Order: sequence, then C-alpha cells, then structure tokens
Amino acid sequence: MKRFLFLIMSLWQQRFKLYFFAGIIGALTGVLIFYPINDFIFYFEMEGTDLQANVSTAMHYAFEQLMSSLAGNTPKKTLFLAQVGGLFGLIIAFIYEMLHRRLQRINRLRSELSVNLQTLILQGEGPLLEFKSSFRWDIEQERVNRTLETVILKTLAGYLNSSLGGTLLIGVADNGEIIGLEKDYLSLKRPDQDGYEQAIVTAISTHLGADLCQFVKTLFHVVDGKHVCRLIILASPRPVFLSQGKTPKFYLRTGGGTRDLNIQEAVEFIVHRWHR
Repeated sequence: MKRFLFLIMSLWQQRFKLYFFAGIIGALTGVLIFYPINDFIFYFEMEGTDLQANVSTAMHYAFEQLMSSLAGNTPKKTLFLAQVGGLFGLIIAFIYEMLHRRLQRINRLRSELSVNLQTLILQGEGPLLEFKSSFRWDIEQERVNRTLETVILKTLAGYLNSSLGGTLLIGVADNGEIIGLEKDYLSLKRPDQDGYEQAIVTAISTHLGADLCQFVKTLFHVVDGKHVCRLIILASPRPVFLSQGKTPKFYLRTGGGTRDLNIQEAVEFIVHRWHR
C-alpha cells in the first residue's frame, strides 16, 4: 500500500513540476517583459507624444521603472504583473499539455487507419495486434459467456498501459479466420453496431474508468458479409487497473500476450512508464 501511495505521489509530482516551472517562467515574464511593456505604453498615453520621435525616451523610461521594480520600490505593481505572468504561464502549460496529447493521438490514429483490415489480419497476432472471436458469445458452448468480456478488458488494459497502445480485432479467430459478430449482436438488447459499441464503452467505463473511453476508438468493417469490430487502443496518460471484484489488477501487453504483473513489477513499471 505504501508503495502505491508513493507511486501516486510521484506521478503528481511529475505534473506539479511542469506547472510549477511554467508558473515561475510566467512570473518572470510578467516582471521582465509585461512590466516594461506596460510602462512603455503608459509613457505615450501620459505624454501624448509622437511614437517615432520618442521611442528611445519611452524605452529609457520603461527601463528605469523596471530597475525601480527590481529594487523593490513598486511591490504591489510588481506582484500584480508577476501574478498575471504566472497565470499566463499556467494557461500556456495547460494548452501545451492538451495539444501534445491530442497530436499524439491524431498521429497514432492516422497511422492505424492507413492500414486496411485485410492487410492487418494477414500480419497475424503480435505485440501490437490481437484477435478475439467474440465479446460475449461463447462459440464452443453456444451461449452468452460474460467471462469473455473480462478477457477483452484484460487486453484493453494491457494495451492502455503499454507505451505504444495496440489494435484489437473482435470477430476474428486466432488463425485469422473471420468469424463475424452476428452472434454477439444477438446477445445484446440492441443487436446492431451502435448497441455493440455502447456495450464496449459501458464495460470500459465500469471496469477500467470512464475517462479511458476516449482512448479506445471503435470502427466496424464488413468483409465477405461478416462484421468485424476494430478497436484502436491508444496509450493511457495514467496507470490502468482492471477491477475484478475488490481486487484491482495491473495488466501489460508483453510479446504476443497480456500478463498480470505482481505488485513489485507493477510499481517498477509504472514509475518507469509515467514518472519521467
């Protein structure tokens, strides 16, 4: 328990550092840049002189005011502009973080979508590709088997925790034969693609976390009259645990399979994967 608390603290420290330094740089920007710009503009508003003829005078005035600020003669104004700059830095850091993650997701999706389904199946299963015959329907027992959902969720958790993500094809046998989703469809209250996607989203939200649904993109393909569900899984920005009863477990995609890591392995991997 202590190791997991340490891990959580470490992950928060990583993000704290980003915003802390962004705030510091922003505060310095407020004092060293916003302050003289403010006085430069103020000089012309007060003096009402021609801009081109008095640029050097205005710059000299702004410089003197800045030196006075650094000497501690205008603490309220300095503090105010430092706060404005700090807020500006935090906003820029937040925008950068959001755009960086979104750009990574877009590039990954573009790369995945450039490969057609049949080419993907011909590659065979591997570290970044997994085949599953169904989501709920047990082909051998000819009935709904909810434990199959857990198998799918383990694979999703393993890909989410990996740094590269992966692709899961449902409706395809291990040997690449297309099984289809028709039996899976019939096991749902809404036996169509929308109902199927909703069932997957609900399972992810319930057992992995609602915030992770955005990192699993669902596509449907029709090959020889049979439907195949293609799940493109992007790397998660946080550790993902699969809740099974009261025991959360950490899964990771390794080689051609998904493995359950013990506590020590999970802590070490998480620190390496997210705490940089």
